[in-house]
Amino acid sequence: MTANPDQILRHQILRIDASMRHSGSVTRALTDKLVARLRAAAPKAGVTRRDLADGVPMVDAAWIGANFTDPAERDTAQRAALAGSDELVAELKAADTIVIGLPIYNFGVPAAFKAWIDMIARARETFRYTETGPEGLLTGKRALVVVASGGVPVGSAVDFATPYLRHALAFIGITDVEFIPADQLMADAEAAIAGAEARIAQLAA
Repeated sequence: MTANPDQILRHQILRIDASMRHSGSVTRALTDKLVARLRAAAPKAGVTRRDLADGVPMVDAAWIGANFTDPAERDTAQRAALAGSDELVAELKAADTIVIGLPIYNFGVPAAFKAWIDMIARARETFRYTETGPEGLLTGKRALVVVASGGVPVGSAVDFATPYLRHALAFIGITDVEFIPADQLMADAEAAIAGAEARIAQLAA
């Protein structure tokens, strides 16, 4: 089925920055370019930005208790405990395209990004359990992930970040995932960034 052109123009983009650096970040610079190109192709597209360096809620005992309580039975304190998570889930549900800037820290994802995953992977909200196993509820979305690393080759045996993210996104129903690597920056930053920029140009087109 062909998408309605007006629907494409009104596309909603969710941008998630996982780098803890506000300046000097390769993922932020490349994600800037990716979002700019996406908006050039769809000028009416809306963009919501979530900067995880500014803080992200963490799972604690109160959150767990509230999350496992039936929504109709949650009290005021429990609803407050889930308020941050509810906001993150709502951003994700509203998005058509999710753009993620993801640096690799010590072979995996940054702690704040793991916390974001914990906040949005919620039964009855983004996935559900069925007789045949879990089923993701956020289908029909696309994720574009800019990945930067100092030494870890993306897709190698020591890259635990991208397989984890691909699995986590698929678990909630997002299976259209494209990684844009700017890896091994310590070896040849210029070539790595140029390769990522070329891939961004292809994807945005």
